[in-house]
Amino acid sequence: MKHLLSTADLAKPDAVQILDTAEEMSAVSLREVKKLPVLRGRTVVNLFFEDSTRTRISFEAAAKRLSADVINFAAKGSSVSKGESLKDTAQTLEAMGADAVVIRHWASGAPARLAGSGWIDATVVNAGDGTHEHPTQALLDAFTLRRTWAKLNGTASTGTDLAGMKVAIVGDILHSRVARSNLWLLRTLGAEVTMVAPPTLLPVGSREWPCTISYDLDATLAAGTDAVMMLRVQGERMNAAYFPSTQEYSSRWGFNDLRLAALDASGRDGTIIMHPGPMNRGLEISSAAADSPRSTVLDQVRNGVAVRMAALYLLLSGGTASAAPAPTAAQEAK
Repeated sequence: MKHLLSTADLAKPDAVQILDTAEEMSAVSLREVKKLPVLRGRTVVNLFFEDSTRTRISFEAAAKRLSADVINFAAKGSSVSKGESLKDTAQTLEAMGADAVVIRHWASGAPARLAGSGWIDATVVNAGDGTHEHPTQALLDAFTLRRTWAKLNGTASTGTDLAGMKVAIVGDILHSRVARSNLWLLRTLGAEVTMVAPPTLLPVGSREWPCTISYDLDATLAAGTDAVMMLRVQGERMNAAYFPSTQEYSSRWGFNDLRLAALDASGRDGTIIMHPGPMNRGLEISSAAADSPRSTVLDQVRNGVAVRMAALYLLLSGGTASAAPAPTAAQEAK
């Protein structure tokens, strides 16, 4: 595996291997010295054509903990704002000796274009492209879900999948690359997925997806779910009125205080509430829900570093995800 562009391309053994490697990487953050020397001498470029805080910092932290050199490239204030093309930018990075390019782009398909163009020889990691995909976000969500599922079942998470788990993905499905990446990956890992949204925020053709479609959040919660993944309402991508008002959206499709109280009263103590961030508190999720013991929002942020460490390590180790070795005890001791 040379690139990580889409979760639809991940076979189950490769997905499980990434998650298992992330379990090993997560232990690094508990050590006094939070570094491994496995990518010493490699250069990772964060090439971001869209604003980002969590994803860029997470990739930077992941690369540095693996001892890679990191170059952060933001389109704003660069030659891109003067009209430089993606090709010219990529070839400039190639000339600088980039081994991996982590790219976030406003255009769907830009990472795949970069990976297949022949412009560079570097590994390409999709950090979010338009409304297409965000594979590492889906992997860190799956990592969080797998730990929760293993705890509920009283088993170790390493080596396991999500067979039998029920996950509801709620909100702005239409504009969400997170929803798409999660759907493909969660189905690969054996989870049952329900998409919940108003009809106006579901993409054309979504009824052909391998999931259940629902317009009623309360009915979905009443039917029982193990995880509820709330999505941000992406107002910056909306050029029309997709719902009458923010009040109606929050009332019908937001995880508000009333739904939190109903979930607490249902006896489903193991159900978790997720959000990829950043959150619109009071719109798709209330502060009480975001800060409740059920919330995994901060766990997702922490797990993101471990998952991105695993992805960079496996991609740059020279082998496939199923064949790359885990860090040895001797390497960890350095």
